Amino acid sequence: MTQSQSQTPDRARLEASDPDILAALTGEEARQRAGLELIPSENYAFPEVLTLLGSAFTNKYAEGYPGRRYYGGQEYTDAIETLARNRAKALFRAEHANVQPLSGSPMNQAVYLGLLEPGDTILAMDLSHGGHLTHGAPVSHMGRIFNFVRYKTDPATGAIDFAALAKVARETRPRMIVCGYSSYPRDYDYADFKRVADEVGAITMADVSHIGGLIAADVMRNPLDAGFDVMTTTTHKSLRGPRGGLILCKEQFAKAIDASVFPGLQGGPHMNQVAAAATTFKLAATPAFRAYAAQVMVNAKALAGALTSRQVKLVTGGTDNHLMVLDTMQSFGVDGAKAQAALDRVGLTTNKQVIPDDPLPPMRPSGVRIGTPALTARGIGLGEMDEIAAIIAETLVANGDAGAEAKLLARTQALTARFPVPGL
Repeated sequence: MTQSQSQTPDRARLEASDPDILAALTGEEARQRAGLELIPSENYAFPEVLTLLGSAFTNKYAEGYPGRRYYGGQEYTDAIETLARNRAKALFRAEHANVQPLSGSPMNQAVYLGLLEPGDTILAMDLSHGGHLTHGAPVSHMGRIFNFVRYKTDPATGAIDFAALAKVARETRPRMIVCGYSSYPRDYDYADFKRVADEVGAITMADVSHIGGLIAADVMRNPLDAGFDVMTTTTHKSLRGPRGGLILCKEQFAKAIDASVFPGLQGGPHMNQVAAAATTFKLAATPAFRAYAAQVMVNAKALAGALTSRQVKLVTGGTDNHLMVLDTMQSFGVDGAKAQAALDRVGLTTNKQVIPDDPLPPMRPSGVRIGTPALTARGIGLGEMDEIAAIIAETLVANGDAGAEAKLLARTQALTARFPVPGL
């Protein structure tokens, strides 16, 4: 805890009313300052976002949409939601925006339930090849409601096998084709997806939750520019906003999408979240954010190169975006769970990750997933990527040696001391 934080009235009040929670909060702040966040889905929210999440908008219900609410006292909630919608449309070049989804999962569920009928076929990326739970994994509710069929990556290249994808589409005639990923290290050619979808008469949906900020900054391709019907993204991750969801779509789908979000799937939106998202969209349109997003990409390629130079095997051999997947079993003989734990001990936060057609179980997979959005938000740049790669590789070579890990932790802390966490 900083001196200024320790002296705030709110902190003093929390210390008096619930010291256990305050202890957890200050512990988490210390953890974030002392370690390097490498999980590609995590980031540091803009300080303005943290202010708005703890604002008076938390107190207000706003069921409905601007101008059509079910509660009184909506002058300012209407204003912020209208700003959020208009800013999102401008940022992503979209015809319509819904800013109310509470998170990424209900965001995607709202699209499926709004545009499809139960039992309809959806073609989406296989989970182990980079897809997401909400893209119809059998353990998800959507996987029980809709008939999901899969496309995969080419075992030889690690890239999406479009010939196989088109074959599956022709055979199954899906009502929707979903492209999007949580652990695929390459960019998509959305025009290829659109051609296949047009051939079979499918709705096109892109889930760009991981790369929403990179698309907003125009350092990665925008599916809407390729004529996609729907694009979804979370508002945190590479956007650095609040935890929430955003649905962008063509005007012809606007009414169905809005009705699916409310009243179909959820009640009142979290207006503190909507306000924070509105500010995020404004900040994401600035030159400073575009520079940040460009640096995320530069850092990722440099980190990938520094790892491969140390004989670390990466899924697909590298990256076109902000993330990469390390095959720790092949590189070090260490499964992803053990690798994650070892990296935690030296101050590097990662997450265990399945690789394509992984022979190991999900809780003990063959790899780990890392990315550069949070590193870059701290101001860490190209010059530090080789050192971070060295710490990763040397940690996994050390195989739990306590003396070696202590030295590696000191190297991590030397980096964190130079680059403070924004807003903490």
